[in-house]
Amino acid sequence: MTNTDLKKNREILFSKFPPGQVPEAADDLQHLDELEVQARFEKRSLGVSYDLQQHTLRELDEHLVDKGFHLDNTLFTKLTRALIYYVEETQLHNIGAPEKRLKRSAQEAYVNAWEHHPHGDHDDTPPEWREYK
Repeated sequence: MTNTDLKKNREILFSKFPPGQVPEAADDLQHLDELEVQARFEKRSLGVSYDLQQHTLRELDEHLVDKGFHLDNTLFTKLTRALIYYVEETQLHNIGAPEKRLKRSAQEAYVNAWEHHPHGDHDDTPPEWREYK
């Protein structure tokens, strides 16, 4: 797989309401490293260019939704988005790239806390008594 196969040019479509999302979203994404953003006001969309090893469309979409933006949810757009997510994940899997997340999971803190907290499976019985026959 060549490096040009990993260079992606995608379009992120926004819903009609609330109006004025494109300039705000473009400004927000401009702050991400290694991402080119072009606002396309007439289409209510952003053109984004990125290297697949740095970003994925799913990551960018989730980032925008987390920030409160409303993406286009017509059936065609949802199907296209799902196909792109699948293709990009498959490409990353095929080149052996590690999974990259934009932000840490909210529940990860709970998992780490649970692992360090004594809970129901803790046994105070000394090891020599557990092996008594």
